[in-house]
Amino acid sequence: MARDARTGMITVDLAELSPEIHDALARIREVAYADGLFPAKVKVLTALAISTIIKCEPCVRMYVEKAIALGVTREEMIEMLNVAMAMGGCPGEAWVHKALLLYESQVQRRPATVTSDACCA
Repeated sequence: MARDARTGMITVDLAELSPEIHDALARIREVAYADGLFPAKVKVLTALAISTIIKCEPCVRMYVEKAIALGVTREEMIEMLNVAMAMGGCPGEAWVHKALLLYESQVQRRPATVTSDACCA
């Protein structure tokens, strides 16, 4: 266990505690998000949309970063986030806003001001 310098919260590194499970999940993600019938960026955008609906901020952050790394444009991001918003209603709109703010801040290399208690990390 360690204390997060930014938040002051006690954290546990599950990768150290359960390396086999952590590594297996990493392999699953690697295969699941690889190019196939759907391009990797479509899969990542889909995961981002799901992450906004289930309100998983660490997931949203991770998929925004992956989307940027895959060259997702602002227009592509907005189109998929519109789908998420349609599925999530008003709460979905708030989380779509968080995802778009994270995307914009990452692209412009500015820190985002989105904060919340994370459900996973």
